[in-house]
Amino acid sequence: MIPVPPITLDKAKPGKLFYFVATGVIYRDGKCLLLQRSKSETAHGGKWSPVGGKLEHQDLVNTLPTRMNGDVVDWEHMIEDLLKREANEESGLDVYDFHYLDSVVFRRPDSTPVVCTKFACRAKPGDVTFPAEFDASAWVDATTVDSFDCILGVPEEVKKTIGIFEK
Repeated sequence: MIPVPPITLDKAKPGKLFYFVATGVIYRDGKCLLLQRSKSETAHGGKWSPVGGKLEHQDLVNTLPTRMNGDVVDWEHMIEDLLKREANEESGLDVYDFHYLDSVVFRRPDSTPVVCTKFACRAKPGDVTFPAEFDASAWVDATTVDSFDCILGVPEEVKKTIGIFEK
């Protein structure tokens, strides 16, 4: 069994901290799922976006490491697991078959720096259900996505995702 060391920021260098976020453009039957963020959200309130969420210390604490890499503890596939969890929490869907799309680093309106990685993924069959932090959901294609008030770059991510899965 791999020992699980405590997660701490005691030795972190000042100025090296940020949120890590992953988003997933969910694809099924030629369309991609978008959710409309609540207007009360800190970042991008009211905009349409794919599912996504923050990696948290508890993700490491509650998950056994997959290997020791010398004296470094590794959690392989943590980002895919984060996307599976967020997709299920935010849409009720189970996702798989992840493909890297892009990344962006930004500063939120509350001044928190964020590193965001973006993925395309497929959805298993199921109905969309979403929590109160979203106002609506829509399945869009490469043409209809342009009529939604999306976070900058999302229409291109949708089109790229459709291109990946319709090869």
